[in-house]
Amino acid sequence: MTAVPVPTTVGEALKATFRTHPAGVAIITAASPGGPVGLTASSVASVAVDPAAIVFSVTRATGSAGAILGADTFVVHLIDDAHSELAQSFATSGAERFTDEQGWSQLETGEPHLASARAALRCRARQTVAVGSSTVVIAEVLEVLTGPPGRPVVYFDRRFHALPHHTDH
Repeated sequence: MTAVPVPTTVGEALKATFRTHPAGVAIITAASPGGPVGLTASSVASVAVDPAAIVFSVTRATGSAGAILGADTFVVHLIDDAHSELAQSFATSGAERFTDEQGWSQLETGEPHLASARAALRCRARQTVAVGSSTVVIAEVLEVLTGPPGRPVVYFDRRFHALPHHTDH
């Protein structure tokens, strides 16, 4: 049985602080023996360009996160404002996912792919580090699939917010 983390004063202050720190939004997907899996992440960041690598964290090694951690490869979709509703569904346990109406297809390598995402990074985990109830993943980027440009979205104060398109003034 895994111990449930006990909130601390510092931990609660950290959560409150990061609620007001805007973060980009991604949907991470993988193929698993039970079918496609995915989750929403606001912890994705670039780490290196040689080798091309990113980092993100997941809060549990079970469910969708566990399936992604166990997959040979996965896809990190950098999404736009048009995908805010989709990001919310991937952040909600039991919500509808991977429907044709949502625009999902499958890459030749088997992973679920959202072609309308601004970019999709096909990755392989190089290293994972357990930190409390979270797992930090350092991933090698194997392929970058570009999609149409859109209005960037950030997660701020528990909600998704659109930023102006780079050509907006």
